[in-house]
Amino acid sequence: MTHAIPIRREDRTGRLSLALHLAAGGLPVLPLRAGKGPLGNCRTCADNACGGRPNMKSPGPCRCPRPCHAWAAATTDPAVIASPAWTAAWTHAGVVGYHPGGAGVTVVDLDDADAVDWAHTTLPPTRTVTTTRGEHWIYQGAMPSSNHVRPGVDIKSLMSYARWLGPGAGTMAVLPPVVLALVEREETTRPRAGVDSSSLTLARWDRSVATGCRHTETYVRTGLSRGVEHVRARSEKGAGTAAYGAARFLAKQHTACPGPCGLDALGEDLIDAAVSVGVPEPYARRAVSNGLQTALGATA
Repeated sequence: MTHAIPIRREDRTGRLSLALHLAAGGLPVLPLRAGKGPLGNCRTCADNACGGRPNMKSPGPCRCPRPCHAWAAATTDPAVIASPAWTAAWTHAGVVGYHPGGAGVTVVDLDDADAVDWAHTTLPPTRTVTTTRGEHWIYQGAMPSSNHVRPGVDIKSLMSYARWLGPGAGTMAVLPPVVLALVEREETTRPRAGVDSSSLTLARWDRSVATGCRHTETYVRTGLSRGVEHVRARSEKGAGTAAYGAARFLAKQHTACPGPCGLDALGEDLIDAAVSVGVPEPYARRAVSNGLQTALGATA
């Protein structure tokens, strides 16, 4: 039988003090679990039932006082950070996180020694922070976030969060074109799972890839949003399984459609959700692909 390790009061106080200090310097902060993932949404915000926060990709009306919706909850407001709802969240938090894009910076997350070597030979020097497996290279300027733009390299900026590991060393350089090009190349060459008959492979689902779907766009997007929230609410250990289950559920809703329904595009959002909470992309991609194919195969 296992028991949760209690978090000492001084640890909680230290994280809150650090968060307030960082916020005073203009860094939007949020509490993260010990596994680096965001805290789960409250009951009101579960499955995005609240509609999402105004600053999310799909703006919504949510004004929840709790740190729900991961990076979208990050703030520099000391009244919010030290509020009763957030104080309770710090009790369960393991580390302090921040929203790079909200601070106007981009983090090039290098996960291993090979990635660090690549950065030293390819990227202009900038402020660096040592991580448990590699380094964070921080540049001045925000850009779209994207995971696995090359082996061992993630881009964390807009619509993403990072763990605070210290101020780092070196002078911060301006975001260079070579980093911007990483996301542009990844978005145009990203492999697809190819789980339906659509020949159109856009970056995200829309009606143009679902010409044979019998459902309304609202129905599809609501189901996808709930699936994404289900995945993000899980820990790193359970997010892959949640992604499989969400993909299988979504695919089952389309088994009576004449097709195509753009399931491969729907799957990309589930993959990104799993990766955002720590699941390796190859595993997330395999889990979602298996979930989609299992549902389709069951009706073949």
